[in-house]
This record gives sequence, C-alpha cells and structure tokens, in this order.
Amino acid sequence: MLLALILIGVAGYKLSPLLLPKADLTASPDAGCDLHADACSATLPDGGRLVFALTPRPIPVIAPLEIQIELAGFAADKVAVDFAGASMDMGFNRPVLASEGPGRFTGQTTLPVCVTGRMTWQATVLIESGRTRIAVPFRFEAGK
Repeated sequence: MLLALILIGVAGYKLSPLLLPKADLTASPDAGCDLHADACSATLPDGGRLVFALTPRPIPVIAPLEIQIELAGFAADKVAVDFAGASMDMGFNRPVLASEGPGRFTGQTTLPVCVTGRMTWQATVLIESGRTRIAVPFRFEAGK
C-alpha cells in the first residue's frame, strides 16, 4: 500500500508540468493590450520582443481560433499557448504551435463555451529556448 502511494506521488510530480505551466522567467504584456482589437506585445526578460495575435476578432467561442506568435531578438525551440479559464476550470487546452520560419509560430484551437456566458480567459504563451521556459500571460474575455 505504501509503495502504491509513493508511485502515485512520483507520477503526479512528473506529470504536473503538463497541467500546470511552469516557467523560469515571466514577462507582462504591454499596457493597453486588447486581443479583441489587435495583436498584443510584450518585452521578454532578455530584451527580445513577442507579438501575440488571435483571430478572428472579436474572439469567438466554439469556433476555430487562429494563433500567431512572432518573436524578434529571441530564438525559440518550442512555443505553446496554455488557455485556462480565470475563474473556472475549462479543461486542458495547450496547443503546441508550428514553426513557420524564423521567429514565426502558428496554430489553431477552439475555446469551449462557458455555461455562465461571458468568461475571462488567460492565454499563457510558453516559450522554450534551451533549458529556459518563459511565460507571458494575456487576459481577455470571450462569450456572450
């Protein structure tokens, strides 16, 4: 019984990064960010620049959503975006984006509808470069 509990604990520890995005460094979006109106940007800790866009606008629920990331002054090995409900668990939604050339990453996802109607979402851009992971959280509302 004790061995089973230890194995469950180790498995949970190893799998926790899948459910909870961890980062070595964080950055904040520039002031005035409104993903419904335009792309948003952020300055990365090393001086690089990130531009994040979701289309179509306004941001829909239960419809395909295009994700575009552009990086300047920073080389990334992998880019993903973790979509999470700010006040309610909406399930695991973390698409890994495809590289479309130097500094450009794209992907697609769909946001589920919230039974309460309008909901605040947090889209955390996760950038991996070597052994460093940078997280940049963007907030927006979607729904009726």
